[in-house]
Amino acid sequence: MIRKLSSYIGEFKKNSIITPIFMVLECICEVIIPLLMAMIIDNGLNNSDMGYVAKIGILMLVVAMLSLLCGALGAKFAANASAGYARNLRRAMFENIQDFSFENIDKYSTAGLVTRLTTDITNVQNAYQMILRMLVRAPIMLISAMLMSVLINPSLSLVFFGAVIFLGLILALIIKVAFPRFTAVFKKYDALNASVQENLTGIRTVKSAVREEFEINKFKKASGDVKNSFIFAEKLIVLNAPVMQITMYTCILLLSWLGAKMIVSNTMTTGQLMSFFTYSTQILMGLMMLSMVFVMITMAKSSAERILEVLDEESTIKNPKNPIKEVKDGSISFENVDFSYANDKNKLNLENVNLEIKSGETIGIIGGTGSAKSTLVQLIPRLYDVTSGSIKVGGVDVRDYDIDTLRNEVSMVLQKNVLFSGTIKENLRWGDKNATDEELVDACKKACADEFIQTFPDGYDTYIEQGGTNVSGGQKQRLCIARALLKKPKILILDDSTSAVDTKTDATIRAALQNDIASTTKIIIAQRISSIEASDKIIVLDDGKIDAIGTHDELKVNNAIYREVYESQVKGADDNE
Repeated sequence: MIRKLSSYIGEFKKNSIITPIFMVLECICEVIIPLLMAMIIDNGLNNSDMGYVAKIGILMLVVAMLSLLCGALGAKFAANASAGYARNLRRAMFENIQDFSFENIDKYSTAGLVTRLTTDITNVQNAYQMILRMLVRAPIMLISAMLMSVLINPSLSLVFFGAVIFLGLILALIIKVAFPRFTAVFKKYDALNASVQENLTGIRTVKSAVREEFEINKFKKASGDVKNSFIFAEKLIVLNAPVMQITMYTCILLLSWLGAKMIVSNTMTTGQLMSFFTYSTQILMGLMMLSMVFVMITMAKSSAERILEVLDEESTIKNPKNPIKEVKDGSISFENVDFSYANDKNKLNLENVNLEIKSGETIGIIGGTGSAKSTLVQLIPRLYDVTSGSIKVGGVDVRDYDIDTLRNEVSMVLQKNVLFSGTIKENLRWGDKNATDEELVDACKKACADEFIQTFPDGYDTYIEQGGTNVSGGQKQRLCIARALLKKPKILILDDSTSAVDTKTDATIRAALQNDIASTTKIIIAQRISSIEASDKIIVLDDGKIDAIGTHDELKVNNAIYREVYESQVKGADDNE
């Protein structure tokens, strides 16, 4: 784990190396100061030699200033190194997430990934900064101060050895018990973030259903779980402070008692005892810093494991060794295709699908909820891989294509339409980043979007809020269709993408698609018969299997499922009249 994480330090290695050097220099300066103080007392004040006091005093001031300078520079370089390290980790995680297949994405909750990219990386960043500074400074301070105390008075220094052993055992016990608690805390964080995300995403639904109180209580429970978990873990950690204080004061009392006896017996000077007190503080502060570092590392270890889980996740969909980088046409062939989200042949979502679609055909797909309509079309651009069988596009197995090449030729408007914060132009250019303004307008006219865009004061420069909250559902669908058309794909898939528009607009869009992109294979998933009745072929799905394939007229006569849907919709239309 350490080797993997350290590889992301990257260009900040220089700062990471310089920081410990300054910490060592700072420690050396701090260890020298008590020695100079003892010299002032024993050789200056006791002999009433003010010149000597002034000379050593100036030297103490210079050493103190050097210590301050080294500490400040160490802090600066440590901050640069840790912030840069966190940036590299976030960038690596985000880039790896972009390569995830849908199967990989299904393993993680959105809230869990957000927590890893924010809270977990911040914990690792703070731990890394403390490692560069305190984990270097503390042991050097501890060892140096103990070495100096041994040189001054070996017998009295045994007090420190006893304190170090005692505190080390207590710290090890605390860390052992606390670590599992911090691991549990971050899972609570995921639940908290999920609560916030769901609420903010669906705030209009919450308000329209008057469920604010329910959401508030749900958030209180999630935040309360985080609080309680942290309190339990922190209670263990804070035991470190009183134990440290008791040990420190015990050391001071022992030093005062034993040191006074030694001064009386002339085996120790007053200056040496004063320096001992300073060294005792440095030793115990070193232990305190070490305990803080280990506590932070304990927290960061849980976060690091969660970060590595994402970094080590490999996409289940990869390019072949010599990928094909050209799609000949929009023909599609399903050959004995089985598919399972669980990758279990006993739990198939699609079973024994055989299908031939010619390039340029318009295909309608209809079926009940859960009949695997969306699953079927998501296999075409290889968002998932088949469990068995094969799918060919342009006569080539989709697994033999370069992934980007295939997906650039298969344009999808998913069931859940998504717009991103930015102008309408910026959203449309997701389809083609180099599209001209004229091409944007042309695509929007085909998708019946130009008519409402022109009513906005800023037209195509209108700013779309995050998630497209400032446009209606139908407008959002039409913008997403226009965005897909800009790719000029060989295959266009509309997954229930006109459900929020009226039947007249739906018909206008379908006519434009039929006339203006006749060479493009069009697959339309719809609940309305009117949206697919003019299709060259209509596929009826039932429980993950193809129940029938035919034209509108053929299915009305020969297929019970299609006939039932058709009659219910025709009857409903007649009743409305």
